[in-house]
Amino acid sequence: MLAYGRCFSKGKRFALSADDVKNLPLHGAVMNFHDWVMEERDKLAARAANPAEAAKVGAALSEPEKKDRRVEGIVIFASSHEVVNDVGVRQLGGLASELAKQIAGKAQEQQDVVLKEAQQLKLDDLYELPVIGTWPPGEDDEAGDDAGEVSS
Repeated sequence: MLAYGRCFSKGKRFALSADDVKNLPLHGAVMNFHDWVMEERDKLAARAANPAEAAKVGAALSEPEKKDRRVEGIVIFASSHEVVNDVGVRQLGGLASELAKQIAGKAQEQQDVVLKEAQQLKLDDLYELPVIGTWPPGEDDEAGDDAGEVSS
């Protein structure tokens, strides 16, 4: 959930938005599920200001009508979060998969734009720029020396 939520971080230049989820070719309560995942992510990521908020302890009382009313036990609620079952995991996986396909299409479009712009630059100027290394370097390459690679 945390990783999914990071894809929608505000302030990031290429973050996903709720519109990206709305535009998916999925049926059902997709937005409701997305909103629920984001809410749960926020709960999981939030740090309680008061450590006592992380767990709640309650007293299990006898029936109030009983003559001998008493505390019969305690109940500990370690978390206020719902547990995600296997259906939820599959739904989140399906949603993430569809978003990944959508992002791949957008990335390809952006790559095409960048390529056209790069083709308009002067080649001599490009060859003067520092080389961008790749990983892992080849056996013949020295550290930081990747001859023949295109610079940014």
